[in-house]
Amino acid sequence: MIQGSQRQIFQNIQNYGFLTLASIFVLVPFIWMLSTSLKTEAEAFRVPPTWIPIEPTLYAYIYMWVKKNFGIYFLNSTVISLSTAILSTFFGALAGYGFSRFIFKGRKFLIGFFLATQMLPGVLLVGPYFKILSKFGLYDTRTGLIIAFLTICLPFATWMMKGFIDRIPNDLDQAALVDGCSRFGVFFRIILPVSAPGMVATIIFAFLLAWGDLLWVLCLTSTESMITVTLGIARTVGEFRIIWPMLMAGALLGGMPAIVLYLLLQRLLVQGLTAGAVKE
Repeated sequence: MIQGSQRQIFQNIQNYGFLTLASIFVLVPFIWMLSTSLKTEAEAFRVPPTWIPIEPTLYAYIYMWVKKNFGIYFLNSTVISLSTAILSTFFGALAGYGFSRFIFKGRKFLIGFFLATQMLPGVLLVGPYFKILSKFGLYDTRTGLIIAFLTICLPFATWMMKGFIDRIPNDLDQAALVDGCSRFGVFFRIILPVSAPGMVATIIFAFLLAWGDLLWVLCLTSTESMITVTLGIARTVGEFRIIWPMLMAGALLGGMPAIVLYLLLQRLLVQGLTAGAVKE
């Protein structure tokens, strides 16, 4: 009995020690970013560095929001990321429902092809997308960026939603069809409400993928009015100079939507991830 208690105490110490180290690993960079964003540029280069700003200032935040048009960057990122997340999740759910419920010729090849598209590096596709969007007058537009991001997120969303829909008993579909529902009625009235946690998980992943992209925005836009948060932050790094307080302030501002979205939807996100983890 005593040995069992000692073993449990030792295991608890190990668990809490690991959690403490993990928390330090995650929080220390965030605290350093916050500290640096509140410093003057001269203090940011001070040796030895200071954890607590000697003269705290919000100038970096004001500079990024006003002089760097961060409000416009934020609006562009929000519109593009939300549109991409919602559209890719909806159409991914439709495709996932088809793959989950119907057996048709070429089904395995098609779903395998969806997966194979995720193995192509994005840098290889930028050139073709640049030519296509330019041809149709969608270069340097939010619509063009949304279409480009949809092609990245849709295969991923399809695989995610298929995994969640596979867990929904087919008997629910058959019961709804017997009651007079069409296939679209089953999808909207049965599948979507039941798979809500899975949809939330897919929306968050698609949103973060579109929000954090830099390469596609850099290559498919050219004007200040179309810049997103990631590109706006990247432009604080010059060839001969890095303005560290502005860079840290921009990074914190750019990361807030993802943090808030996760905090608001974390319960549904965990439910969705655990629901899709094991296939019954």
